[in-house]
Amino acid sequence: MPAYPDDSSDISGALTPLTSEKSVSTVATSLLDLFTSGSISPGTRLPPERELAKVLAVGRSAVREALAALEILGVVDVRPGSGTYLRGSTSELLPQSLRWGILIGKRSTEELIEMRGALEIYAARLAAERMSEMSVSRLAEHLAAMESSLHNMGAFVEADLRFHLELAEATANAVLLDTLQIIRSLLRVWADRAVQDSEQAEVALREHAQVYDAIRARDGDAAASAMAGHMTTAARRLKAASSS
Repeated sequence: MPAYPDDSSDISGALTPLTSEKSVSTVATSLLDLFTSGSISPGTRLPPERELAKVLAVGRSAVREALAALEILGVVDVRPGSGTYLRGSTSELLPQSLRWGILIGKRSTEELIEMRGALEIYAARLAAERMSEMSVSRLAEHLAAMESSLHNMGAFVEADLRFHLELAEATANAVLLDTLQIIRSLLRVWADRAVQDSEQAEVALREHAQVYDAIRARDGDAAASAMAGHMTTAARRLKAASSS
């Protein structure tokens, strides 16, 4: 397998500084274009963040978040203590049907957020009707984990994700579950930093509790209404995170 630094000059030389918008979207798109050009062999170790940031004339945080997004989509493989590697060949990197969604701009991000909201609301309604008692119990456990993590944003976000995943799985609708998973993956790089402090976490906790109460009562209308309220504030936080 090719390894850095042997390949670094080839990769760095193929990149050019980003002279206009220097957002995570721009960095991710620039790297994706290079990786899908066929000029970089699968398994190639990428230069470190600091070198990519220097070549692209952007901050290291933008490179780090862009690589995180590409890892979520399976384009690169981040190996702690070893480096970041290109995962596969051009044809394997990313289905064309998903390429439009990879952090390519504010409009697409906002549309993904809107779509996610609509699907989560529908999922809450179905879950209220279809969720097993065992699944309701697990939902309560996820809610408790959120409550115990109000001052640990990383743990809170993970518990939040498990809550929504439990709910989506309870719909017994594979297409709905898969679509939500794709959208969450595309938005994950921003979702991870959308809840920034304990005050925002407490708001999110109350909203999730309302969804849980409605599902436990088997009230589909109330569950959909509670999720709609949560999606309104969640969308506001996601949009703020994606534009920062």
